[in-house]
Amino acid sequence: MSAHLGHKLPDFPWDALAPYGATAKEHPAGIIDLSVGTPVDPTPEFIQEALRASANSPSYPVTVGTPELRAAITEYAARTLGATGDFAVLPLIGSKEFVAWLPTLLTAKSVIFPEVAYPTYLVGALLAKAEATTVAIDAASWPAAELAWVNSPSNPTGRVHGENEYRAAIAWARTSGGVVVSDECYLEFGTNITPTSILKFTEGDNKNILAVHSLSKRSNLAGYRAAFVIGDPTLIAQILEVRKHAGMMVPLPVQKAMIAALSDSSHVAEQRERYNARKKTLIPALVAAGFTIDFSDAGLYLWATRNEDCWKSVSWLAERGILATPGIFYGDKGSQHIRIAMTATDAQIKDAASRIIESLQV
Repeated sequence: MSAHLGHKLPDFPWDALAPYGATAKEHPAGIIDLSVGTPVDPTPEFIQEALRASANSPSYPVTVGTPELRAAITEYAARTLGATGDFAVLPLIGSKEFVAWLPTLLTAKSVIFPEVAYPTYLVGALLAKAEATTVAIDAASWPAAELAWVNSPSNPTGRVHGENEYRAAIAWARTSGGVVVSDECYLEFGTNITPTSILKFTEGDNKNILAVHSLSKRSNLAGYRAAFVIGDPTLIAQILEVRKHAGMMVPLPVQKAMIAALSDSSHVAEQRERYNARKKTLIPALVAAGFTIDFSDAGLYLWATRNEDCWKSVSWLAERGILATPGIFYGDKGSQHIRIAMTATDAQIKDAASRIIESLQV
């Protein structure tokens, strides 16, 4: 079974980037890795303290989460996301595992997702042996399916859904009976506009609607594996039952850290400003080098193109010691774009901009 499954899944995309990483490492000043978006800024000290204070944790945690954590997520959903009506919440071991296993947990046999999208949407469909179809943003054009992913702010493009686009997706769920899952992991990192949650537009009727959130980027907790899902209580009850059987439990110290993280928004604002300042530093250099920045209205990436094959752009930057991600990783329609992550120090971003500008003056 494992050999067959391994054959069916696509190659892990990052393996194809390794030769370009090797080139970038040969730069005299070393590599600046702006490919994988892994946070480099410190986990806020008050969150670390919450984790340390609960380190004595000999008992099994409960899959549904502690009452305190559920209350913290519920309050966050109402305050920050604008959620209303009847909804349930459930902690997750990071959002990626949920994305990968949700079609299986819901026994969905057809999955649709954006044409340019996070690769794990496809992987989840393949794991569930479901039919996978890419679709345009406008839900009015979507075919019938049992599960549909929307992603705002988008990884990789930073595009943000508007109210009409969310309402069209909700209408699709109402008429088709399919489940809409909104991946909102970058919601609090607006650059030019303030992103909103799909839960703001359900009018309190959350049937067949789920929203997924992560603290990996919001609170620099990628190493903690801390996320949660909010929405339709019937769906979440179904998901919970399977997760209990499978032992998919968020460790109790991590749950305590999540409560601390959700209690504060000032550290999120500080991190948002860091990412936006890094964008402002790097964009002029990229534009001078002939790149156009598309979307990038939120999140922690720049979606850039020189209207050439994405691997050519990746290679050009690698020769300057800078590693970016080819857009083809996110679908065929990303084949002329690259994704550039702001997950590097301020000094490294400044150095990357300088390398680009200096190379143009030679």
